[in-house]
Amino acid sequence: MTDTNDTLKQTPLHALHLELGGKMVPFAGYAMPVQYPAGILKEHLHTREKAGLFDVSHMGQAFLSGADPARVLEQVTPADIQGIPEGMQRYGLLLNDEGGIKDDFMTTRLAGEAALYLVVNAAMKDADFAYMGERLKGKADLKPAPERALLALQGPLAADALERHAPGVSQMTFMQARRIAVAGVPAIVSRTGYTGEDGFEISIDGKDAERVARALLAEPDVLPIGLGARDSLRLEAGLCLYGHDMDESTDPVEANLVWSLGKRRKEARDYPGADRISGHLADGAGKKRVGLRPEGRAPAREGTEIADKTGRVIGRVTSGGFGPSLNAPLAMGYVESAFAANGTKLDLLVRGKALGAEVVAMPFVPNRYKRAKK
Repeated sequence: MTDTNDTLKQTPLHALHLELGGKMVPFAGYAMPVQYPAGILKEHLHTREKAGLFDVSHMGQAFLSGADPARVLEQVTPADIQGIPEGMQRYGLLLNDEGGIKDDFMTTRLAGEAALYLVVNAAMKDADFAYMGERLKGKADLKPAPERALLALQGPLAADALERHAPGVSQMTFMQARRIAVAGVPAIVSRTGYTGEDGFEISIDGKDAERVARALLAEPDVLPIGLGARDSLRLEAGLCLYGHDMDESTDPVEANLVWSLGKRRKEARDYPGADRISGHLADGAGKKRVGLRPEGRAPAREGTEIADKTGRVIGRVTSGGFGPSLNAPLAMGYVESAFAANGTKLDLLVRGKALGAEVVAMPFVPNRYKRAKK
């Protein structure tokens, strides 16, 4: 990979990554650590067993204000934004007029605040904010917050580690969010993440990022984790990576993300691409995202063709690799809906050879979110 770090943006933790021995690579226009000296395998397993700290400051953060920002934001997503309770956040999909997925994002309604707090994907943030700004123009005011940093602390011991620097956070449950001080620094903390583990995302001013990161890394159970393990963790959790497992050519039904459509929104059919999506909800879509467990040890990478047992190509892999927690390869991709049932036997065409695989339920490893008791 050509070193183009001189032309790349840097997060507020860039110097710390270098100090920690991070191997820097270009990602979404930023110089980001793909791994540290411990290596991807150890970083992955450490996050599953203890706690890992990720720099995700390249993500796009913004605040949406106005007379009724929740109602206005629903013009570009099928999520029930108006129904988000105070102190909670919700996953949503940003759709184009045909119902294709432009990105996925998180919306938070902080207690006592009129503005909504948004987080979008790094590679899409400029396009997302431009699209939202144009579509919501005159109805709500979108203010990106590029000065903010974002850290993710993930793993079964994340709550214990963070509690020592932010008393009270261990009482939060999955998808709760609040303003709270972390290591003496004002922060927006949400109990969420993209690893399938319990954990938190911590939004702070960029100038405070190194102070908070160093405080958390001083915890004996916390290691710095790079993009390599972040990808294998989210794949084991069955979570989509935008631009790979979903894009504008796919809609929420095809992407197996129907759960992200609010019940009220589905009934009202008042979101972009409602005719297409409602049709797929009623009659089924022609393709569907599924989990795949290859037989043997050979991984099936993105772009690998998927065939039925007669050799006919019926889809392709969109994310694939080795699952350290399973000590086995795993993948997800799109297949014709007739082949989407769990237990279906298929073939993966790897380097000209047909390797057996089975459609399986996702997540590949059980998630361990701390959910509120019902």
